[in-house]
Amino acid sequence: MAIDEVFKALADPTRRRILRLLSKGDLTAGEIGQEFDISGPSVSHHFNVLKNADLIRGRRDGQQIIYSLNTTVVQDAMTLFLDVFAKDHQEPTDES
Repeated sequence: MAIDEVFKALADPTRRRILRLLSKGDLTAGEIGQEFDISGPSVSHHFNVLKNADLIRGRRDGQQIIYSLNTTVVQDAMTLFLDVFAKDHQEPTDES
């Protein structure tokens, strides 16, 4: 998992909304696209960013692409995110 790609993907509210939609179950590209008032190429761009971050996966079913959430990467990213901001997180000390 390239954490920079994950954070880039999560930085955009449209992509976060796509992830929320997919958290409820697999959806076709068309079903997801209907939820947004943006062009098809824009939606496709968001899919590509999410796929590059490995947050979603697409599989072809005939002429449709069905997207699903890659829960393993989402969980890993959230664990890392929480670790960064944990109250009891201690910075490493320089003991040289």
